[in-house]
Amino acid sequence: MGLELVFKGENILLIGSILLFFSIIVGKAGYKFGVPVLLMFLGVGMLFGSDGLGIQFNNPASAQFIGVIALSIILFSGGMDTKFSEIKPIVGQGVMLATVGVLLTTILTGFFIYWITGLLGSVVSLSLSESFLMAAVMSSTDSASVFSILRSKKQGLKYNLKPMLELESGSNDPMAYMLTILLIQIITVGETSISESILMFVVQMSVGAVMGYLLGKLAIFALNRLNVENQSMYPVLLLSFVFFIFSFTDILKGNGYLAVYIAGLVIGNAKVSHRKSMMTFFDGFAWLFQIVMFLALGLLVNPSQLLSIVWLGLLVGAFMIIFSRPISVLISLLPFRKMNLKSRLFISWVGLRGAVPIIFATYPLIANIDNAQMIFNVVFFITILSLLTQGTTITTMAKALGLAEPEGQKHKNNFGFEIPEDIKSSMSEIDVIPSILENGNKLMDLKLPDNTLVVMIKRGSFYCVPKGTTKLQEGDKLLVITDNDEELRKTYESLGIKNYYIQKN
Repeated sequence: MGLELVFKGENILLIGSILLFFSIIVGKAGYKFGVPVLLMFLGVGMLFGSDGLGIQFNNPASAQFIGVIALSIILFSGGMDTKFSEIKPIVGQGVMLATVGVLLTTILTGFFIYWITGLLGSVVSLSLSESFLMAAVMSSTDSASVFSILRSKKQGLKYNLKPMLELESGSNDPMAYMLTILLIQIITVGETSISESILMFVVQMSVGAVMGYLLGKLAIFALNRLNVENQSMYPVLLLSFVFFIFSFTDILKGNGYLAVYIAGLVIGNAKVSHRKSMMTFFDGFAWLFQIVMFLALGLLVNPSQLLSIVWLGLLVGAFMIIFSRPISVLISLLPFRKMNLKSRLFISWVGLRGAVPIIFATYPLIANIDNAQMIFNVVFFITILSLLTQGTTITTMAKALGLAEPEGQKHKNNFGFEIPEDIKSSMSEIDVIPSILENGNKLMDLKLPDNTLVVMIKRGSFYCVPKGTTKLQEGDKLLVITDNDEELRKTYESLGIKNYYIQKN
């Protein structure tokens, strides 16, 4: 028997805390064995759902609302983590994949769904518009999946492929959203002119881009000018801006998803008070909402209903992975002749589906479209298929195509100290090696450039503020602050120090 629950506030908190805890534990185990953690979160939701332990959650509107909040935060956080210098060389490719690529995927997949459902009449026979609707829902890659999988794999990629894939996944949701809403209107109303469709697309994209940029600048102005005494309030203030940017842009008929992503890019690449603490806050908050979103979507589905669409899901999913995604990518990237074939093939493979298609699949449910439940189930099944096949083989495919390279190692912060952005000095940490002690073992014997100080020493688990007569030992870690980072770099190299980094504001 299923678990009978009365959804009081106390029960929601109890079940929610158990689900979060269980998801993190299962996700850690999945990461160890190379399974995408987002797939594990979906699995936990299905395990606790109506066909599992019996939690009844049959509210597409609530799932959609959770998804909108989660995607706003995930896209904004992804934008904040992206550097302009990384995406500038590949903006053209990203825009083509996010627009032309999504449209071509919808067209190719839509025709295939119409043809295959005609053959599999025993399952369901979809009209052409319903087939295109299913294809549009699945046409974009999922930002949550791409961001988390690419960064958790810790696999470097050549030719700026990682920022290109992140830019595509962060900016292609508006096109898929527009196509989904447009096709729902065609099915429910019966007619929509091509000129109206083009106008809708132009308005959504242009208003979304402009408002994202302008409101991002407004957020920067507010964060730098408002003198809030409690520093913990700055992330809360920025969070309020994220929700305002999404909702206000939506009121103006622009695309809120594009707006929050661009706002994240603008804010993440600007000098903002307490930026590091805000980025840490949003990184954790984005993970929280990824878990909540995938859990809610896992709870929403009835796994027993997936059995009837297995063959359809396998055929459509295989077609998307093998044919429609690669063909769309290859056509979209035709103008960029300098890109090699291996890069194009890798981009074709990393067409990850995830929470976004499932959230978009709730729109036909809420609109009471015929066969909406079947569309939702197929999209859910294909998401699982994509995460299992593509999500688990990204590193393998990168190595097979010769595109893998070691990821730049992030230096461990031994002192837990970071220089505020308004201070122009640079900070570095080094290990004491034998070559440092050749001229003497006292700190005063270490010849450093002018305007450079060793401000702290870590020896084992102990810390101390040094004096000139402090004796150094091999293995000590030194925290160095300088106003002359170029000379300091030369000093490190002359001493044979290779394991160092310089944090420059």
